[in-house]
Amino acid sequence: MKLAILGAGAWGTALAIAFSRHHQVTLWGRDPAQIQQMADERVNRRYLADCPFPDALNVSADLAEAADGAELLLIVTPMSGLRPTLRALTALDIALPPILWACKGFESGSSLLPHQVVAEELPSDHRCGVLSGPSFAREVAQDLPSAVTIASDDAEFAAYVARELHSPRLRLYANNDLVGVEVGGAVKNVMAIATGVADGLHFGLNARAALITRGLAEITRLGVALGASQQTMMGLSGMGDLILTCTGELSRNRQVGLKLAEGKPLEQVLQELGHVAEGVATAREVLTMAERLQVDMPITAAVCGLLYQGNDPQQVVDGLLGRSPKSESGGALD
Repeated sequence: MKLAILGAGAWGTALAIAFSRHHQVTLWGRDPAQIQQMADERVNRRYLADCPFPDALNVSADLAEAADGAELLLIVTPMSGLRPTLRALTALDIALPPILWACKGFESGSSLLPHQVVAEELPSDHRCGVLSGPSFAREVAQDLPSAVTIASDDAEFAAYVARELHSPRLRLYANNDLVGVEVGGAVKNVMAIATGVADGLHFGLNARAALITRGLAEITRLGVALGASQQTMMGLSGMGDLILTCTGELSRNRQVGLKLAEGKPLEQVLQELGHVAEGVATAREVLTMAERLQVDMPITAAVCGLLYQGNDPQQVVDGLLGRSPKSESGGALD
């Protein structure tokens, strides 16, 4: 296929490297100076300095040039960049091909999931979907085995894209639960911050397992309230992505939690990180939605208290682990 990947961060670059092994790929970025450096050095020095580009990978700072003639567009920006990129695409004087996005989170201010943002910016009959699942950029770029999900309300489209892009080292599975896949990909980042705090405070592996498991329960409650399938939460974009993000050393959101546990202020943590940690912005939007839907999400509330109210990390985790006993299926014990 002829693909255009829009977004030259770590994940966009990794997908461009991976797909260019089997397809004709152009990687687009909005910073001409960065793109020129990548074209000259054949590597993304800022985000994946140890992952050189295959000879077949093209780079461009011209959006029209990258998108024109592509059979599939893949938007790989932070959540905040999804709507501006869609608007830039629709302003082009070209026929837009089908679109995938790999953005995880809720839009700040609107609390919209990515597909809801897309629905506001593209015609209702435009073929589109999401790519999500447990995948660190560096490992995908290094051609290590990974498995992700392609989800769309159009099951035929999801199956088609999964077949076309599937490879032995990057396995793609089709799913028609768009809401479930997006909720799993968004909220797991919040849970990774909480798990990072617990790990940073040396609460041990038992506490980590408890937070991950109860985090999955929170994700599932919210997803089902939004119309998702509970089964999706047991799959790659639910449990799989949650486990990876909460335990992997390459997880940016887990790193946020680890640094907060050291007593560093959030502003300093984000500055040191140098990458976008979607869980920071997502936490507040998730809590707003949970309160509106009357969904119990104590871990999310605790993370928001830590991020935005200056609550002490030790007290936050102590409070979570010391909550009143409940039935595992929900509800207080008599």
